[in-house]
Amino acid sequence: MSEFVMTLQRHILEQGRNYPTATGAFTRLLGDIALAAKLISHNVNKAGLLDIVGGAGGENVFGEAQQKLDVYANQAMIKSLAFGGSLCAMVSEENEDVIPLSDDYPTGKYICHFDPLDGSSNIDVNVSIGTIFSIYRRVTPEGQPVTDEDVLQPGYCQVCAGYVIYGSSTMLVYTTGAGVYGFTLDPDFGSFILSHPKIRIPTKGRIYSVNIANFNFWESGMQNYVRWSLQSERSDSRNLTNRYIGSLVADFHRNLLKGGIFVYPSDNKSESGRDGKLRLMYEANPLAFIVEQAGGSASDGHTRIMDKKPTSLHQRTPLVIGSKEDVQIVEEFIQNKRTS
Repeated sequence: MSEFVMTLQRHILEQGRNYPTATGAFTRLLGDIALAAKLISHNVNKAGLLDIVGGAGGENVFGEAQQKLDVYANQAMIKSLAFGGSLCAMVSEENEDVIPLSDDYPTGKYICHFDPLDGSSNIDVNVSIGTIFSIYRRVTPEGQPVTDEDVLQPGYCQVCAGYVIYGSSTMLVYTTGAGVYGFTLDPDFGSFILSHPKIRIPTKGRIYSVNIANFNFWESGMQNYVRWSLQSERSDSRNLTNRYIGSLVADFHRNLLKGGIFVYPSDNKSESGRDGKLRLMYEANPLAFIVEQAGGSASDGHTRIMDKKPTSLHQRTPLVIGSKEDVQIVEEFIQNKRTS
């Protein structure tokens, strides 16, 4: 039966026949990411048995309390990617600056941004969490130090983006700009097997994923959208249901497969909230690349996410992402083009 099984590695090689992004170095890089995902998955599945649940006693660059699995996942990604020779730089949510690569190992032309463990606040209650990654080619000459020009490229420059969701099964979803493909980890063989070929998000969904607890801190346009959504009307496609897990990867993955929208707008709860909560480089951009390749849309309510020019590694952004018609409706409310 093995000849009928499409593994992640085989799929990357098949893609390479038609798309130049799948070089040998690129194939190794995705293989290194898959290895890190397996290591993280193994420990996530044993979180209740091993001493890896709970706080690690430190904070990340945003002042957020780190979980033990945050630290483990970050180290798993760094160690898996640092020595393969495909990268010239790494950027992680858990590290303030670009992660240096050892001079003892070869370097390549790719840059990887990643959130090693998205949704880690849900670890202790066994809710699905994930890893998000984004890959760029450097723009400065190889062999020279990496600059801001390399690590602060807009999302449309991505050559690959993906995420891993650790749920009832572990699944890796990725795109290189030629469609979206999902691979489920087979625990018996230790391989990611193609399970969701050519994923397409429905043009219109029934799910809206928003944190209603922040309602009073939103601008009026977003409040009007939620009021409109609560008025169930089959006649104008408002037969909607609210589903919010609080884990970006989990909410996004469900909506990608079933149709719907995830919204985390700006708010006035704090000064930083006005810029949104989610990070442009390793949360919004990679998911935007994926959803657009699947036929959906992603914006900050005004501007296409992948057109935004980043100014810092950990830049925040509001995010409206999901089915194309749903994104358009939310944009109209946020821009005050409609109130009902």
